[in-house]
Amino acid sequence: MPKATAARAANTYADGLLRHQVVAWRNANFVIFGLCGLGMASWVARVPAVRDGLQASTLEMGRLIFGLAAGSIVGLLASSHIIARFGAATTMAWCLTVGPIGLTIAGIGATVGPSFAVTFGGLALFGAAFGIGDVATNVSGAANERVLHRTVMPLFHAAFSFGTMIGAGLGALAESIGLPIGIHTGIISIVMIAGTLIAVRFVQSEHLAGEETGPASDDDSEATWRNRLSIWRDPRTLLIGLIALGMAFAEGSANDWLALAMVDGHGVSNASGAVVLGVFVTAMTVGRIAGVPLLDRFGRVPVLRTSSLLAVLGLLTVIFVPSAGVAVFGVVLWGLGSALGFPVGMSAAADDPRTAAARVSAVATIGYCAFLVGPPLIGFLGEHFGLLHALLVVLVLVAIAALVSHAAREPHPAGARAAVDSVEAPPRYL
Repeated sequence: MPKATAARAANTYADGLLRHQVVAWRNANFVIFGLCGLGMASWVARVPAVRDGLQASTLEMGRLIFGLAAGSIVGLLASSHIIARFGAATTMAWCLTVGPIGLTIAGIGATVGPSFAVTFGGLALFGAAFGIGDVATNVSGAANERVLHRTVMPLFHAAFSFGTMIGAGLGALAESIGLPIGIHTGIISIVMIAGTLIAVRFVQSEHLAGEETGPASDDDSEATWRNRLSIWRDPRTLLIGLIALGMAFAEGSANDWLALAMVDGHGVSNASGAVVLGVFVTAMTVGRIAGVPLLDRFGRVPVLRTSSLLAVLGLLTVIFVPSAGVAVFGVVLWGLGSALGFPVGMSAAADDPRTAAARVSAVATIGYCAFLVGPPLIGFLGEHFGLLHALLVVLVLVAIAALVSHAAREPHPAGARAAVDSVEAPPRYL
């Protein structure tokens, strides 16, 4: 075999992609996940300012955040069919263009008028686009992970967390200089749209990673739709969904309420509340990066159970310790404990490439019920018992996630995976 041919073969994955294509795909996923985090944190970091601008009560803020969650659920329910029709890359391109437009509308609604209805409508559009886009990014990430033959999904979600760190920091800066919310969200949206349109050019088809069929044709049969919907009858899908639900509740309750809970419960300023949110997402980022070798060494189940324990300890500290400084330490534990649950759930849902899109969609939909039920529930409880005590409901769902964590067990033992990978994959680089 000529040297050039041998070198090419050595750098070709089993799926026919060259190493530089796979690496470019991985890097594009990093960028897209990061941009999603940037957009989400840019909104939640300004929640106290939105509350002040709209002069809304805690219960009314719960209803407002419900608009974001309701849009997300609608998007998630439609996501598997849309991805099957157009593919993950095209879906991401459209959703991460429409979503930022919704974010800008919400920002304008909170600034001009202000108007509760316009803000609610913008958030609903933002949520619907991001609900579909979230499944598409996870499907693409899981396919890339299968091609790479190593644990990468937590790193993709770490990129999301890194994006939220930047978004929270920029939100705190915007708050401190008094930048209007509409201008802030408009700038962020331009960055998101431009970054997505550049990155998506390097995303490969998820069907290269072992799925038996490509994107659906116009005559997609009713049987195919029934097959995708039948995923909801699979017990493992539902149990993985409970893991995603509990850990998404732990993550989402912080995104939605932590800044406000620190302001109202611990007496910090609006800017300091945004900084504490940044501490949370920083801890999540560290947890997701550090969790990769732990997952490869110990497997998903022990790591998920340990994560749940950390989240519980962190929540107890934030809720019951009156010192704001000690509460920040609890926020760190809460962030570390919330880091791996959702990405591990996505990886587990995508274990079978033939049903990856449908199963990821189902698990993500169950997980996003935390964002649908959580905001009004915590808002209602917070109105009557205070936001800190309302967070106790999160403990119950985290405990349930720990109890059903066995459902996320990988198809191959963690110790055997390296041996399999060394045979199937070319040299691996991060």
